[in-house]
Amino acid sequence: AIQVYHASEFLRMDPATRRNLEITETLRGESAPTLLSLLDTCATHMGSRLLAHWLHHPLRNRNVLRARLDAVDELAEKYREAHGLLKSSVDVERITARIALKSARPRDLSGLRDTLKQLPELVDLFAGLAAPRIQQLISDLQTDRTLVELLQQTLKQEPASVLREGGVIADGFDAELDELRSIQENCGDFLLALEARERARTGIANLRVEYNRVHGFYIEVTHANAASVPDEYRRRQTLKNAERYITPELKAFEDKALSANDRALMREKMLYDQLLDSLARHIPQLQRCAAAIAELDVLATFAERAITLDFCAPEFSNATQITIKQGRHPVVEAVVNPFTPNDTELHNSRRMLLITGPNMGGKSTYMRQTALITLLAHTGCFVPAKKALIGNIDQIFTRIGSSDDLASGRSTFMVEMTEAANILHNATENSLVLVDEIGRGTSTFDGLALACAIARHLLEEKRCLTLFSTHYFELT
Repeated sequence: AIQVYHASEFLRMDPATRRNLEITETLRGESAPTLLSLLDTCATHMGSRLLAHWLHHPLRNRNVLRARLDAVDELAEKYREAHGLLKSSVDVERITARIALKSARPRDLSGLRDTLKQLPELVDLFAGLAAPRIQQLISDLQTDRTLVELLQQTLKQEPASVLREGGVIADGFDAELDELRSIQENCGDFLLALEARERARTGIANLRVEYNRVHGFYIEVTHANAASVPDEYRRRQTLKNAERYITPELKAFEDKALSANDRALMREKMLYDQLLDSLARHIPQLQRCAAAIAELDVLATFAERAITLDFCAPEFSNATQITIKQGRHPVVEAVVNPFTPNDTELHNSRRMLLITGPNMGGKSTYMRQTALITLLAHTGCFVPAKKALIGNIDQIFTRIGSSDDLASGRSTFMVEMTEAANILHNATENSLVLVDEIGRGTSTFDGLALACAIARHLLEEKRCLTLFSTHYFELT
């Protein structure tokens, strides 16, 4: 169903900020190393998709965030068992969509059945945890028992991959289908009996009764025994060394057996369509179940990452401030060893940090790590620091690096000024602003004048929390 959401519910980030922070894609357009690639140890595809969604939709609702953090804290001892159970789960979310569109394949439904059957184990695993969010998710995992029974009774344990091959509906579910299958399965016994009977009657020891898809059933006799062939045999095909014949008895059986195969496939398709119609009534609870599995997967992943990467639980305050003790850039830390932690302190009387230093001195890393820690705290994830106190932040802006967009008629300087103008117009007192190397696209003193004017405006007029990095050491 359609749901209304308001931009004020989220920690807002414009496209340039998302790109510069390399949340799910690097500046070169690759999928790694990014924040998502570092955090994504999810056991299911649903969990991975939800994690990416959370990273791009950080929340401002402190109650929801605290509920997630409490759940992550309690899952610290259970995440291994949780991921062990979740790894065998199919993509319930997508299979539910296929059920709604009547395009679900037999293996989709058998996977759904097996996943639903193991949900009680997942519920038992989390039953002892007190976190309210986990208890709510456990409640969402409860599915109607008739749903599992319907799938168990209707489908074979290992159905065929496609419906047109048959072998999808379970034996014993439908009497008419069982009868048609019985005709097909007894086909071999009938042919062996006929072959033995005809050999005895004709005296032809190497007579064979066989079947192929082109010519159907036939009796094959070598040319050497052609004189012993009875009169009621009718020639069906001539080969180099043999003749193939058909008899009235064999023809009657052929009509019955081949029609049984076609009728069985038609019957299976009808029963399978009925199954999809029956499952359609359960779509709302399947969607709730899929969402609960995905969220439990992400929360268990947050717990695992917190322990593995030495993250701490962030705290929140209502003041406009960011206080970080021994913060680290999570992605850079994964490839740079040792990584030197840094403190960050921004508050009402310390709203701008002016950062200077040589190339490769760590200016950009320091700025981005502050933004990433703030972002992670607003997804309900632990953060790479010894301590983090995050105040009332409404949006994150970045103006980083030099690039052009010549296809759209924008030079390096134009891109830089457009992004700077966006920040100057839209930042508020509660915004976190990262400005890295402003004024690079023009002459030295024009750039210095721009950097000075923009820095002063951010500090004196907008009063946002700003990390301002520059090679213009004159600004200090």
